[in-house]
Amino acid sequence: MPTSGSRPASGLTLAVLSALAFALSGPLARGLLDTGWSPGAVVSARIGTAALIVVPLGALSLRGRWSLLRRNAPLVVTYGVLAVAGAQFCYFCAVQRLQVGPALLIEYTAPAVVVVWLWLRHGQRPGPLTLAGTGIAGLGLLAVLDLFSGADLDTTGVLWALGATAGAASYFVLSADEGNGLPPLALAGGGLLVAAVFLGALGAVGALPLRAGAGDVAYGGTSLAWFWPLLALGVVTAAFAYVTGIAAGRRLGSRLASFVALLEVVAAVVLAWLLLDELPRPVQLAGGVLVLAGVVVVKLGERGVRAAPASPAAEPLPTATS
Repeated sequence: MPTSGSRPASGLTLAVLSALAFALSGPLARGLLDTGWSPGAVVSARIGTAALIVVPLGALSLRGRWSLLRRNAPLVVTYGVLAVAGAQFCYFCAVQRLQVGPALLIEYTAPAVVVVWLWLRHGQRPGPLTLAGTGIAGLGLLAVLDLFSGADLDTTGVLWALGATAGAASYFVLSADEGNGLPPLALAGGGLLVAAVFLGALGAVGALPLRAGAGDVAYGGTSLAWFWPLLALGVVTAAFAYVTGIAAGRRLGSRLASFVALLEVVAAVVLAWLLLDELPRPVQLAGGVLVLAGVVVVKLGERGVRAAPASPAAEPLPTATS
């Protein structure tokens, strides 16, 4: 049984690992897209591969308690459609109309949405440190995405990006729900399976174009067969990332876990530099420092919330079934 001190520490480690794994998806997918893969085909293969890995593990983690899965079927479906498939589908629709930077910035307002949701739904009013951390991390994201020069935003694209924001926020909130009794692997496996079926249905009706390439993919001057990055997308950036993300959310709470996940943006910049030879500019590196500082400030604010006297607003509360 983990001690009360080791639980936040392990949660922070898991959250960082999850963010790093998610960050790898962009550079890996970019290589595939450059060889003729459609975004829909990449995300469908990624989620489908992850489902094949996590679903059996999730079934084992239930230890025959199938009633848990039946009782939480609405939660699993919501998680799969919104937090997994919905967030990715909306994001790819957004980047068809927006530059990647603005689309990412809009999607990564999800942590602020989580703070507002916990405030309105469960009375967890953010303290001064949490609000300060929100502002610092927001400034850091602006610098990392280099949007100070301004961006021409398309209204439809903005709406799709806001859909991705809702999906990302639901991921953080639903992942942190310990009141349902579902093991993290069961939630991850069920959600990935639902997402794979949902994406497959979208592809079948033509709403999600599915086009695969067959050429080698280049990363950092090295060419790989197309199936290696596709396998890494499914195993590392989906299966591993979602499982560790859920485990982190249950240890840290949805607010702090969502802010630690902002490291994904910084890590993606570094990985793009290493794999795609896209050298970060000084302003992006400075933004990364601000994001890290914002995460630290939010962590301090979360500690203050946890240290307050026991009350309904003092702990991250179940949000999906209440």
